[in-house]
Parts: sequence; structure tokens; C-alpha cells
Amino acid sequence: MSYPSGGYPSYGPEPWQQRSWDWRAAGNFIGGGAGSGLIVFAALSGASGIARAALVLAGLALVGLGLFCVALELGRPLRALNVFRNPWTSWMGREAWTGMLLFPAGLAAVWGVPGLAWAAAALALVFVYCQARLVQAARGIPAWREPLLVPLLLATGLAEGGGLFFASAPWHRTGTLSLLLGFGALVLARILVWLAYRRRLAGVAAGGTGAALDSAGRVLQLAGTLAPLALVAAIALGAVSGATTAWVAAVAGLAAALAGAYTKLTLITGAGFNQGFTLAHLPVRGVRAK
Repeated sequence: MSYPSGGYPSYGPEPWQQRSWDWRAAGNFIGGGAGSGLIVFAALSGASGIARAALVLAGLALVGLGLFCVALELGRPLRALNVFRNPWTSWMGREAWTGMLLFPAGLAAVWGVPGLAWAAAALALVFVYCQARLVQAARGIPAWREPLLVPLLLATGLAEGGGLFFASAPWHRTGTLSLLLGFGALVLARILVWLAYRRRLAGVAAGGTGAALDSAGRVLQLAGTLAPLALVAAIALGAVSGATTAWVAAVAGLAAALAGAYTKLTLITGAGFNQGFTLAHLPVRGVRAK
């Protein structure tokens, strides 16, 4: 693939890597997914007082940081307000409106309004779902249009949020064994969806998509799955006990969260190859098309 002096690809039948979304767009999906997952785990844990406030605020901060990354990508930031105009047909619009509801609900949960922690968790789930559908709506990119990408991004966001929850376990100490096992189940579900997703793309991956996904897959399997599951199993089986438990859970959570973030970065940047296009009938001068 060659690039002219302006830096834009010379489009043709061969796949080319998209340049519209870069690390800033990936930052939106990383922050939005991890922050939403953290808010969900804060509600599931039953944390209260300062612990709940800190966890929910951290989740909202990650979501806000992700949205700020998108603002950095805009040439005219004030035009971002146009995204609120069309939530009926745009997943980006639905993401924006859900975010507008998520922040006040989250702040009300921080304030201690009864029931708002669960409302914020529900909105967080809708937010990460909108993000997943937003990526999957890009029909020209095989790695993005695959339907399994939606459950993959949902599982990744929740696993990242759970990972951050347990990464901070030595401080808040509100996690339970059942919640830790639920986190382990999410990590396992994520890798199973990833393997199915990768298998579906085996015959249709464009350009360097396959190599990028395989690189991310190795990180996700080893650092993001095997290591956290081994540590969770050690805690569940009683091989770790006492004050060490929270620190072992923290390492497991951090590994799962970082591997998920790297996978999303690869999906948006390294694996974002357009499929190219095919001309079934080439025009020939002097020959009438059939």
C-alpha cells in the first residue's frame, strides 16, 4: 500500500488500514468499558460509604477520560454536540445520551441516594453495549463487523472493570469470594468468546488483521486469562489466605485489566483493515457491458 504526499492511502482493491480512528478512539473504548465495568462491580460488591464513592467516582472518571480522548480527535470540538441530535439511528448518539444519564446517576449513587447504585450499573451496561455496537457498525472492516465482537467487547469491559475492582482490593476490602469467582467466570467467558471470534475471522481477515489479532490473542490468553485464573484458583482452593489474599487478587485483576486494554487497542488500531473492494466486471473501451 502506498501513500501520497498528503499522507492518505491510495485506495484500491487491496486491503488498507483505516486512519480515522487511532489511539484516541481506542482510549474511548478502553476507558468507557473499564469504567462501566468498575461501576457494575461496585454495585455488585455492596460497597458503601467512602469505598462505594471512590469506586463509582473512579469508574465515572474512566468513562469521562475515554470521552475526552474522543474530543482530542475532533478538529472542531464544538461540533461534537451534533452527536446528540440523532440517537434514533446512531449508536454514537445513543452512547452520548446514555453517558449523559450515567454521570448524574453515578453522582447520586456517590451521594448515597438509595437504589441509584444499581441504576448507575444498569446505565453503565447500556453504555458499554452502545460502544460495542458502535464498533460493530463499521461494515467495511472485517474485524469490526463480526457479530461476535459485541459480546467480546461486553465481556472485555466487564472483565476490565472487575480487574480494576480487585486491583484496588487491598484498599477497599469489599470483595467476596463469590464476587472473585464471578470475575474469574468473566475472564473465562472473555477468552472463549475471543477464540470463537478469531476462528470466525480466519477466512475473512484482511491485510495484517490476522497477525495483529494473533499478537493480542497471545497476551490475552497468557497474561489476561491463564495468570488471573491461576491466582483466582489459588485463593478459592485456600492456597492463599490472610492479608495476602487481597494482594494476590489485586495482581490477578491488574493482569486481566491490562490485557483487555491492550486487546482493545489492537482491535481498533492494528486490526482495523478495510477489506478493499472487488470489481467484478472491468470496463473495456469499445465493448458493451452485458
